[in-house]
Amino acid sequence: WGAGTRDGVISSSHTTTTTITAPPSRVLQNGGDKLETMPLYLEEDIRPGIKDDIYDPTYNDKEGPSPKVNYVWRNVILMSLLHLGALFGITLIPTCKFYSWLWGLFYYFVRALDITAGAHPLWSQPSYKARLPLRLFLIIANTMAFQNGIYEWAHDHRAHHKFSETHADPRNSRHGFVFSHVGWLCKRSAVKEKGGTLDLSDLEAEKLVMFQRRYYEPRFAADMCFTLPTLVPWCFWGETFQHSLFIATFLRYAVVLHATWLVNSAAHLFRYRPYDKNISPRENVLVSPGAVGEGFHEYHHSFPYDYSASEYCWHISFTTFFIDCMASLGLAYDRKKVSKASTLASIKRTGD
Repeated sequence: WGAGTRDGVISSSHTTTTTITAPPSRVLQNGGDKLETMPLYLEEDIRPGIKDDIYDPTYNDKEGPSPKVNYVWRNVILMSLLHLGALFGITLIPTCKFYSWLWGLFYYFVRALDITAGAHPLWSQPSYKARLPLRLFLIIANTMAFQNGIYEWAHDHRAHHKFSETHADPRNSRHGFVFSHVGWLCKRSAVKEKGGTLDLSDLEAEKLVMFQRRYYEPRFAADMCFTLPTLVPWCFWGETFQHSLFIATFLRYAVVLHATWLVNSAAHLFRYRPYDKNISPRENVLVSPGAVGEGFHEYHHSFPYDYSASEYCWHISFTTFFIDCMASLGLAYDRKKVSKASTLASIKRTGD
């Protein structure tokens, strides 16, 4: 990097890193109780404009029984068929060609980076900036992932943070492991009601995001997620169509989904809370490899504007390594990182 620091910003010819320090405290809700807990990073020079992904302590669940779950039977049927195909793919593993494994692994990581380097830190809770080539790559990767477009993904994630652990949280872990893992695909009425109040004007001002939203066709995204990864091994190195479909596509896609969902379930329910013992998210190192660095979920909820979503470095988070590589190429810049002093203060104040 180059030399020189000023006002907490380390600069070079290609990239900057903003160090976030001295946060105020805020009030969070755990179930029905409000607690003085996690720090808030919302200084105007760090995060101007949109604030609808910050926890809202004024929202409380209504009295009475939980809202009725509206089952989306299309999702239930399609997910059941996918998992049947993935289970059959497991039986074909011993006879799968090596290049097909490499192809599946490559597709896995490209798809994972869509979330961990794109939809999440770049658009849902902007913690770094990217130049056009990198934004294009991440938009394409998002289409390949077949997990909704950037606009819809960011909408749900902002609701998850703003209405955390309430009925308006689409991934509410208070409903248990199964709901937070996969049941949240069946929307509750409170999710739709409160989700409609979110300010998404920053996304609406992003031309690439709105272009994708306008032209995002499920059939085209399905081709990127299913047809392309099936045809490549079948056509280029003579893999059987059966192996290409059930291993490189169905099994790979199912593993990707569960790696993502474990961040919503296991990383909200199991392991440690070193930064704040009063909230639900956890530090789950077992989730991190499959989620390419997003298993340190309590850190992310404690410090949502840290681009690395972790206190640790490259050997823990492939996503951090990727973003830093992009920064060295001049494609990523203005990465925001919480200071060590702030993390230690949080550990001392409310750590488990």
